[in-house]
Amino acid sequence: MIAERTVPVPEDISIGLRDYITSNLQPDVKAASQFKPESGAEWKEKKNSVNSKRIVKTQELMKQLPVNITLSKINGVTVRYVTPHDVDERHKDHLFVDIHGGAFLLNEGDGSIQESMYIATRLKIPVVSIDYRTLPEHPFPAPLDDVVIVYQGLLRERHAKSMILGGTSAGGNLALASLLKFRELGIAFPGALYLGTPWSDLTKTGDTQYTNEGLDRLLVGNEGLLSQSAALYAGNHDLLMPLISPVYGQYGSFPPTYLVTGTRDLLLSDTVRVHRKLRQASVVAELNVYEGMSHADYLYAADTPESRQVYAELNDFLLRHMH
Repeated sequence: MIAERTVPVPEDISIGLRDYITSNLQPDVKAASQFKPESGAEWKEKKNSVNSKRIVKTQELMKQLPVNITLSKINGVTVRYVTPHDVDERHKDHLFVDIHGGAFLLNEGDGSIQESMYIATRLKIPVVSIDYRTLPEHPFPAPLDDVVIVYQGLLRERHAKSMILGGTSAGGNLALASLLKFRELGIAFPGALYLGTPWSDLTKTGDTQYTNEGLDRLLVGNEGLLSQSAALYAGNHDLLMPLISPVYGQYGSFPPTYLVTGTRDLLLSDTVRVHRKLRQASVVAELNVYEGMSHADYLYAADTPESRQVYAELNDFLLRHMH
């Protein structure tokens, strides 16, 4: 038992990130843990509440950022091509395949492309965002299947090594799980992997699931949305199954991987554990940890220097390892 303590705002962070931290209320662990929907209607109510706000934010970004959005389908799965007005010559033959986060529940439709737009404009790289099927109607393996069949469709028109696969949170989970599935199916790996604070273990196992409870301003704690979504996603399958919790998979021969997290991220341990397993498998992997950041703060405090550095470092990594 740890005694109650005061945790000050970190000193050595940007003014923007400090303002973002102090402008948000103290996370309420008890309130967050009360999310326990008992029906599909309750799940949809939560989903619609969050999605409507995300879509408004995303549509604002569409007007602000120099990108073109094209709605399409690949093998029956909805995708959005997000193309920056100015493509870096070094990325003209590359395609970033982005998988959105949201606990396998949230951020569908137009809300799925927030990070895609940041990646497209900050890296000046073409992006395709996968609008995979989500909870509550579509548990495992539906989201994973959608990612795999989109990737297979893309392979008909381009080389595997020209693509980067990745995403944040549940998107990071699906990126990792997809590579495990690719190996199973004999599908060529992409040229690089991006894992933004990946939800790599759907059980409450990592150290920071406990130490960062109440510090993470987005996730707050495991009890509530995370634990409920994990159970619904897995259904009758074991949560420890590598295609569900990919931290338990084997990473031999995986492509170069860029990982990012923060010191207040509930999933810091999920990210660290994946990085360690990648290195144990002799995979080129770069772990970036940002002072004071909660889960995916680089998306929600996107105008901060820290957020810009996340994507600048990602770009540098890709330019070093993509051919």
